[in-house]
Amino acid sequence: MNSIPSSSNKTIAIWLLVCCATIFTMVILGGVTRLTGSGLSMVVWKPIMGILPPLNQAEWGVAFQQYQQFPEYQLRNFHMNLSEFKTIFWFEYAHRLLGRGIGLIFMIPMLIFIFRGMIARSLIPKLITMFVLGGLQGILGWYMVKSGLVDNPHVSQYRLTAHFGLAVIIYGYMFWVAIGLLFPNKDNKHSLTNFALITTSLIFITMLSGGFVAGLKAGLAYNTFPLMAGQWIPEGILSMEPVWRNLFENITTVQFDHRLLATLVFLLVIALWIIAQRTKFPTRISWGINILLLIMLIQVTLGISTLLLQVPVVLAATHQGGALVLFTVALFVTHALLYQDSKL
Repeated sequence: MNSIPSSSNKTIAIWLLVCCATIFTMVILGGVTRLTGSGLSMVVWKPIMGILPPLNQAEWGVAFQQYQQFPEYQLRNFHMNLSEFKTIFWFEYAHRLLGRGIGLIFMIPMLIFIFRGMIARSLIPKLITMFVLGGLQGILGWYMVKSGLVDNPHVSQYRLTAHFGLAVIIYGYMFWVAIGLLFPNKDNKHSLTNFALITTSLIFITMLSGGFVAGLKAGLAYNTFPLMAGQWIPEGILSMEPVWRNLFENITTVQFDHRLLATLVFLLVIALWIIAQRTKFPTRISWGINILLLIMLIQVTLGISTLLLQVPVVLAATHQGGALVLFTVALFVTHALLYQDSKL
């Protein structure tokens, strides 16, 4: 039997939700860093000692000289001056600094809570898993950056999507554990649970497909909707051999797949909402499903607008954030259906 008081569980849950908020911010900042072409500006990785940025003109000169030794400057940004370099540097620096900050925001309270006996034994392995995954995420981030520091100044879409996907997994796992502490399990699974789980899984897959769109800059092609180059199924969609490469390397196919997956999510959310209207749910489930539909409508609008306007930074970052909000609400609904309260 768990002897941890409910007040402690609430405290742990709030802490985990704060960590979720910082990860959410990290994802958005990472998107802005990519959209502004800032991700390859810091060519040296010092996980422990690299906290301080250049503090004087001489140090800025050294950082700029290091950047000039790599292909992005030599092939793409050779007209860039020091002032322009500082702009892209600060985005990447802020992204890496926040990553370190998240580690501290998670690790220090965790150790304090464990020392004070506020965490149930069954929860400790979950927290350790979160911490390990966070460390792996940092390593994966540098592995991603390294792919753009070679002959071609282009970050691998595979590594970019893996980095983004792991961030979403950590976020989702953390959020799931947090709401489990706030809403103790009732073991009262509803028949719509599997439908909600499929919808949530498809949202995640669609987010991953968005990673490939971002990695290939596929959003800059076919800036019309709903047709692509005047066709429902554009030419060249399976032009690569072997065929599987088209799913991950063919700009036409990658954008088409993202549109298709987003449409399927849209239809599933509408179907879930319609079916849910036939049942009298507890308040939090009803509100959750209604909000899920609302966020889905907003997200579709953001996605189409981002495409038609040729991926402006603010709108594209908002679209990425909207995807994470949609995923969050879908997780909440799935959890509520899986462990629904009998009270209406």
